[in-house]
Amino acid sequence: MAAAAIPITEDDPDNLLVDQAQAGDTRAFEQLYRRHYKRVYALCLRMTANRESAEECTQEAFINTWRKLDSFKKQSRFTTWLHTLSSRVTLDHLRKNKSWIKLVLNIDETPEVEERSQAGPEAELSDMDKLLMRLPERARLVFTLHGIEGYRHVEIAEMMNISASSSRSQYHRARQLLQEWLNEDQ
Repeated sequence: MAAAAIPITEDDPDNLLVDQAQAGDTRAFEQLYRRHYKRVYALCLRMTANRESAEECTQEAFINTWRKLDSFKKQSRFTTWLHTLSSRVTLDHLRKNKSWIKLVLNIDETPEVEERSQAGPEAELSDMDKLLMRLPERARLVFTLHGIEGYRHVEIAEMMNISASSSRSQYHRARQLLQEWLNEDQ
């Protein structure tokens, strides 16, 4: 049995904008974009640890959102649907841009955190976000998806083509590294 659609309520102003955008109103979609751009960008940046890749993923996520907007049936909040779509776009981007040998051997590399200018959304990164950028890729992805976005390990395992126990292990690894780094700063 399909879940019932969530009715339009005042506490979720996205629903009205989604209805208008689904009817072809590009101004309503622009408002959705403006409302959610920073959070989608932050998610993509946390996952990729690279400003250019995050920008590409954010753009692709919103292009896909526009294309797939008719498939959104309000069985969840729009933000949940948007962030799931954004996570998948970012994971696909990472898979496409990772060399075949690294993908097959599951080699983690600690990305170098690029120098950040004070312009743009990344200027608002917290100290914790900056530490996230130092994590090895898989640990960073799992930590972001589970610890920040709230996905279950089973869902992460499906999205990343890993086992749920591997997801739990990567999450534990990320927490340990973050705790070590936080303790070093004290």
